[in-house]
Amino acid sequence: MSHGHDNPILHPEVQMASVRGYFTGFLISLLLMLAATAMVTSHAFPPFGLLLVISICAAVSIIAQIYFLLHLDISEHNIWNTVSLVLFIPLFILTIGLTWWMFSQLYLRTMPMMPGMGMH
Repeated sequence: MSHGHDNPILHPEVQMASVRGYFTGFLISLLLMLAATAMVTSHAFPPFGLLLVISICAAVSIIAQIYFLLHLDISEHNIWNTVSLVLFIPLFILTIGLTWWMFSQLYLRTMPMMPGMGMH
């Protein structure tokens, strides 16, 4: 093994796994999802406020999953996993942004105009 462990159970990443951690991450994500669903169905906020609150719930849920389920932190044995996540995030955002831009432009260029709606 590359870490000098003969027994895979002694590997640091295996040692970090715990039922409590997995359950905590799952419970936090579940509660945030239920809260977001309740806010959407009850129309608790105006549209922009609702989008903002749901985005915050999603961000907190992602952070909880990264920490509790994936065990990513800045410890010495886990630093390269964290570095790859940090490098992945801008690429992910760029991919989503460019996909959104591509489909919005495709929609504008291919959908027929309604009568009375001119080009702006």
